[in-house]
Amino acid sequence: MAAVFLVTLYEYSPLFYIAVVFTCFIVTTGLVLGWFGWDVPVILRNSEEIQFSTRAFKKPMRQVKNPFGLELTNSSSASLAAGMTLTADCLEDSRLTCFWGCSVQKLYEALQKHASCFRISTPRALEEALYSDYLHREEYFIKKHSKEEIYCQLPRDTEIEDFGPVPRSRYPLVALLTLADEDDREIYDIISMVSVIHIPDKTYKLPCRILYQYLLLAQGQFYDLKQLFMSANSSPSPSSKRSPADRDAEQSLLERAGLAGSGVEPAEDSSKDCVVCQNGGVNWVLLPCRHACLCDSCVCYFKQCPMCRQFVQESFALCGQKEPDQDMLESS
Repeated sequence: MAAVFLVTLYEYSPLFYIAVVFTCFIVTTGLVLGWFGWDVPVILRNSEEIQFSTRAFKKPMRQVKNPFGLELTNSSSASLAAGMTLTADCLEDSRLTCFWGCSVQKLYEALQKHASCFRISTPRALEEALYSDYLHREEYFIKKHSKEEIYCQLPRDTEIEDFGPVPRSRYPLVALLTLADEDDREIYDIISMVSVIHIPDKTYKLPCRILYQYLLLAQGQFYDLKQLFMSANSSPSPSSKRSPADRDAEQSLLERAGLAGSGVEPAEDSSKDCVVCQNGGVNWVLLPCRHACLCDSCVCYFKQCPMCRQFVQESFALCGQKEPDQDMLESS
C-alpha cells in the first residue's frame, strides 16, 4: 500500500521529485565542504565529530594552602573491633575530632548549613550541626608538623559489631580537623577538613580507606577533594599483587555498597613522565577523567585523553609553568 502511494505521488506530483533532488544537493554540498575543511552545519555532523570539534578549555584555578593532612596508618589491620590509627600532619596547631557512627543524612545537612550561614570552624559547631546524632566522640590536640599518630577505637561498651546492611544510615567514622588557634582562621582560606572513613566490620570487610574528604572554606564553600590518576609505573603496585579472586570479591562488595567507580580505589604508584613523549614532566590534568598524564608540550595536541580516550572538556596545570603556545592550540 505504501509503495502504491509513493508511485502515485511520484507520477502526479512534481514537488516530490524536486524535494528529492534538493535533499541530495544539500547532502552533497555538506560533504564537499567538510572534505575541504570548511565549516559544516551541525545537522550534517555525527555526534563524534561534534564532540571532537569542541575545544577543551583551560579551567581557571586558584591556589590555596591546605593546613590539614590526614592519613591512615596500618590500614590493613584496622577494624571496628580493634580500632585504627590516624596520622595527622598539620601546618598549625589543630584539633582532631572523631565522630563514630555519624548519621549520613545529618552530615550532609551540616555541610549545606556551612554553605548557607552556619560556619563549621570548630568541633562544637559540627556537633551542633549534627544535632549530636552520633554514637561516640573523641578529641585530640595536634601540634603543628608533629606527624603524630592517633589511635582511635569505638568503646566496647557500645556493643556495636557492625553498622547494618547497605545502604547504611551511619558512617563508621567521620574525622574533623580544625585550627586550634582562632587567629589562624584569619590566615587560611580552608578552616576545616571533614574525612569520611570506612572501617571494616563483621558485615562488610572492605579494606579501611578514606571514602570522601571535604575542604570547608571560610567564605562558606566546601569542595570534595578528588584523587588524581597518574600513569602506572613498571613496578607492580601492592593492589596488583592480590589474586583475581580477592579483587573480584572486593569489587562485588564495592558495587553493593555503591562505591564502585567513584574513584575510591587505592592510589597506585605513579611515574612522572609524560605518557606520550616520555621526556617532559607530567603537569596537566584532564577533566572529567582526572588523568594527569601530559606535559606542557603535548597537552595542546590532544582533545581526547590518551589513557582512557574520553573527550577532554577542561584541563588545568599542576604547576605554574609556561602555558602551551596559543597558536599551536588553535592549529590543533
